[in-house]
Amino acid sequence: MNRLHALLQKRWLWFAAVGLAVLLTYSNSFHNDFEFDDFHTVVNNPAIRSLKNIPRFFTDATTFSVLPTNRTYRPVVSTTLALDYALGGYKPLWFHVSTFVVYLAQLAAMFLFFRTLLRRISSDPRSDLAAILAVAWYGLHPAMAETVNYIIQRGDIYSTAGVVVSLALYAAKPSWRRTGLYLLPFGLALLSKPPAIVMVALLPLYVAMFETTAPRWRSSLLAAVPVAATGAALMWLQAAMTPKTYAPSTLSNYSYCITQPFVLMRYFASFFLPLHLGIDSDLKAFDGLSAKTFLGFVFVAALLVIIWRTARTRGGLPIAYGLAWFLIASVPTSVYRLSEVENDHRMYMPFVGLTLAVTWSAYLCLRRLFAISPSGIARKAVAAALLLLLGSYAYGAHLRNAVWHDDLSVWKDNVEKNPENGRGLMNYGLALMGRGQFPQAMELFHRAEAYTPNYPSLEINLGVVSGVMGLPETRAHFERAIRLAPTDDQTHMFFGQWLMRTGQLPEAITQLQTAASLNPARTDIAEALHRAQALQASALHNPAGGGADAWISTSLARYQARDYMGSIDAAQQALKLNPNLAAAYNNIGASYAAMGRWNDAIEADQKAIGLDPSLEIARNNLKAAQVAVNAQQPNGNTAAATPEQLVEQSLHLYQAGDYRGSIRAAQAALKLQPRMAQAWNNIAAAHAAMREWDAAISAAQNAIRLDPSLQIAKNNLAWAIREKQKQTAR
Repeated sequence: MNRLHALLQKRWLWFAAVGLAVLLTYSNSFHNDFEFDDFHTVVNNPAIRSLKNIPRFFTDATTFSVLPTNRTYRPVVSTTLALDYALGGYKPLWFHVSTFVVYLAQLAAMFLFFRTLLRRISSDPRSDLAAILAVAWYGLHPAMAETVNYIIQRGDIYSTAGVVVSLALYAAKPSWRRTGLYLLPFGLALLSKPPAIVMVALLPLYVAMFETTAPRWRSSLLAAVPVAATGAALMWLQAAMTPKTYAPSTLSNYSYCITQPFVLMRYFASFFLPLHLGIDSDLKAFDGLSAKTFLGFVFVAALLVIIWRTARTRGGLPIAYGLAWFLIASVPTSVYRLSEVENDHRMYMPFVGLTLAVTWSAYLCLRRLFAISPSGIARKAVAAALLLLLGSYAYGAHLRNAVWHDDLSVWKDNVEKNPENGRGLMNYGLALMGRGQFPQAMELFHRAEAYTPNYPSLEINLGVVSGVMGLPETRAHFERAIRLAPTDDQTHMFFGQWLMRTGQLPEAITQLQTAASLNPARTDIAEALHRAQALQASALHNPAGGGADAWISTSLARYQARDYMGSIDAAQQALKLNPNLAAAYNNIGASYAAMGRWNDAIEADQKAIGLDPSLEIARNNLKAAQVAVNAQQPNGNTAAATPEQLVEQSLHLYQAGDYRGSIRAAQAALKLQPRMAQAWNNIAAAHAAMREWDAAISAAQNAIRLDPSLQIAKNNLAWAIREKQKQTAR
């Protein structure tokens, strides 16, 4: 007992061991990339690139994000991001290190608070072990990795750390209370993220449960006054500073709120079995009352009963307080509508209290066990079990860090766990597109359409990948994105960039000017507009003086105007200035293909690929030209061809703009295999491209009847029906 007591006195050693374990667990996280919301708040945000903007962060919430709908008032977060950028630019290391330092500081404050709280209800020196165990469990929990790795969600860490530090100062240093020093971390927490307002409930609840001053509830209310006044003032500031463009959710209050009890139950389960962690959940808001809704409310009611019963005994107070913390800390994200009904980083603050409740429950059980069986073997077995438990959680957190390494790994993991999340499917497709895997990206985008059929960002990305692959529906995707979100600068910007790349400079400038007027804060829009204007000036007034790039732009412009020989002439002028321009040969090949001169097109496409093997559009053009040549041979489109080859041929003819040829190849495939849904889909797409809506609808319906899971056919059917309705209305 004396040895144990002596060991417990070295609390710094225990905490150092926990800190080292946490550091080793997160050692593979410091070079993880920026992800998801990090881009509009950090990577693309010019405001954080200058320390001179620090005062402005506190007076102008538009500096938080380049997206108007995401602009909210978090000046402390923006300030730290600017400091990190000043240290090392956009190297993720500095952002992760600064986040991790605050994480360790929070763990230290948690130990101070837990130890103070537990000593108020127990004179057993071993209660310090419970405090250490709680901190270790929290610090090594895999769910925490979802916040620690997510750079912009440091707001959750700052707000939680501020609340914990304030409570620790209030509890451990009663003599400092008159100074109001404990309110400073709380204020910084509220300037980081609004959920810190739960301090207004957590502090008086602590006083009521653990302070001995009588009467307790009167003392509790008195303690609440300074915190409530501070919270009210800063929440008013938050509301006043948040721009009117901020739009956190499109969900109804009713649907969002009735889903939250079930969400809390999922969070609670994740504390013990964190097997379903991911960056973006596919859980949808409930439309009405259901078995899941009922189960969620039963769960919350059960927690309230447990809180009531454990609060009636002094030894059970930490359990009651911890569970109450879990519920109270979940209130802000449960009653304030957000864009998703659940996010893993929302567990960060509630798990502080839940860790305390679970750990103290385990401590009481073990104390009873040791009273019954005080043998050394039992103690060693328990110690080994605890080390195994903590080790397994640490290993899980280490694995989560690896998942967060880059966009490909984080979204691949998310799609595997949340296959019905349209945004997740889209972002996984974006990661693949960034690595040149365009067909795979297109497939994921079409899968995403089943879950988010009217998502402007998805239409933008369909336009981008279609443009890269040289597909004729590119413009339609961009135009639909604009119809879905006409006031979103992104829809106009990406359309403008595609128009610029394809030489349609006057229209590109119009779109980019619209984007710039909608969001002047985006420097990338201004840069794209400047390039488009420079290209237009060069192409219209003096392509020869503008160099090879100007001749390429002229070639593209003439191709779009169907002046194919003029396009070839301009591309040849570019080649005189730079014989190694793959883009010039690609333009020549596309122009020859448009005139039906397939052999000349093949020769030009092969030269383009020889100069730039990664030029995907030239590869697609070459395949289409080769298919067209084969189709011109006697029986070339059917001889010795399998149904699958004919469907592939149909696709290439479609990509080349030979829609009739595409239909003929697909019909030949159907003669060999009448139940090929993909062949019917190709026929539908070709008829739709020629605006033959009735034929497109009939073919798409045949495809769906043969394969009800063929989403691309469903998309073609929906598109054809909409276009026919619009045509009829006119």
